[in-house]
This record gives sequence, C-alpha cells and structure tokens, in this order.
Amino acid sequence: MLDALLTMLQSPLMQRALIVALLVGISAPIVGTYLVQRKLAMMGDGIGHVALTGVALGWLTGTLLNLTTPESLAIPGALVVSIAGALLLEIIRITGKTESDVALAILFYGGIAGGVLLISLAGGTSSQLNSYLFGSLASVSVNDVWTTIFLSSVIMAVGLGLSPALYAVCNDEEFAKASGLPVRALSVLIALLAAFTVAISMRVVGSLLISAMMIVPVAIAQLMTHSFKRTVAYAMIIGGTVSVSGLVFTYFFDVSPGATIVTFTIAIYALAHVFRGILKRI
Repeated sequence: MLDALLTMLQSPLMQRALIVALLVGISAPIVGTYLVQRKLAMMGDGIGHVALTGVALGWLTGTLLNLTTPESLAIPGALVVSIAGALLLEIIRITGKTESDVALAILFYGGIAGGVLLISLAGGTSSQLNSYLFGSLASVSVNDVWTTIFLSSVIMAVGLGLSPALYAVCNDEEFAKASGLPVRALSVLIALLAAFTVAISMRVVGSLLISAMMIVPVAIAQLMTHSFKRTVAYAMIIGGTVSVSGLVFTYFFDVSPGATIVTFTIAIYALAHVFRGILKRI
C-alpha cells in the first residue's frame, strides 16, 4: 500500500490533481459559508450550469481560431461566463424583478442547453462535456494548476480577510447598511467569489457537483459549532481532507472523482448528524 501511494505521488498528473483538489476543497467552503448564511445555497448550482455554456463557448472560440487544442480555452470561457452569470443573479436578486428560484431555474436549463448547442457548433459532442460535468483527473493541466492557485488565493484572501464585513452583509443587510458598509459592492463580491470557485472546481469536481463542495462541508461544520469563525475553519478542513482522500480513492478505483468526493462528503454529513443525535440523547 505504501509503495502504491509513493508511486501515485511520483505521477505528475496526480501531483497536479492533488494540488487542485486540495485548493478547491479548502476554498469552496469559504464561499459556501456566505451562501448558506444568505440562504442562497443553490447559487453555486446555477453558476455551475451557466459555466457549462462558457466551456462550450471557449471550445468554439478555440475552434474558430484554429487552435491545435481548442479545449484549452474551455476554462477561461467558463470563468468569463460564470462571472457574467453570477452578476446577473445578483442584479436579479437586488432589483427583485424576478423571483430568485425562477432565475436559478432559467440558468439551470439555459446553461445546459447552451453548452450542448455550442459544443455541437464547435464540432464536438455532448459526451465531451462529461469531464467538465463530473470532473476528470486526466484533464488537469499545468495551466489549470496555476489558474487554480491564483483564483483560490484570491478567494481565501478576500473571503477570510473581509469576513467581518461579508458576514454582516449576509446576516443582516439592513444593519450592514446602517453601519455604513457598501452592501451592494460586497454582495457583488460574494457573487464573484462564487464564480471563481465554480471555474477552478470544474476539473476535479465538475460543474454539476461543485455546489455540494460549497455547501455540505459547511453543513457538517454547523453540526459541530455555532461560531461563524469556527464554522469556516472546520468547513475548510473537512473540504480539503475529503477532496484529497476522494482523489486518492479514484487513483486505485476507476470511478468519477467528482462523484466520489461528493459522496464521501455526504456520508460524513450523515455520520455527523447521527453522532450528534446520539450525543444529544446521552
């Protein structure tokens, strides 16, 4: 077993995948904590679906530019469209012209439909989107690693550095306004952090499952503590641990990394919930 682990760590592909998985596991729950606090747990799902259109748009752009590897523009395309989708959701939420659940539903369906349509125009097939839907170890490149390092650093710096102000906005907007905080700017900032998280998570977890990595570690942490700071800290530890352990599991068993990581996370939540119930009864 030890020899197999050493062999895994010597693989450049697994080295890249483990770095990305760890950074995603640590940074995603930071954003998820704010989304849960704002009761916008499904926002990550909405952006994830829109990101699929960005993947296909980037692929199509690469094809039109006659690039040798048109899929190299998939993640940049996903990032741009994720940001646009996140800002659109926040504008809809602020103006109140459309119910949030209706807006999310439109993004869900439109994101998938746009992705399938654009990938067809690029000369590809919908099956080529699977690695972006559910994650794929084989697709993690050196550029993905550097992009993930940069964006996750931004997420952690902003999410942790501005936590008092962001928490105030998520907990009570009216109080935050009365305190003189730039509520709209901070709300937009949270939406942008969610878009960054989706973009960096597509390679390992996939766009359809990233919301689980944002939300479930936070839900587990909330079973353990009622402190906001401890919730963020515990969620980061849980997210990082599960992401790496799930990825190691997929090295030995030929299963989807994204599905494995999310299944592990949900299993931990179920166990924590049962254990907490037992302690309460005792």
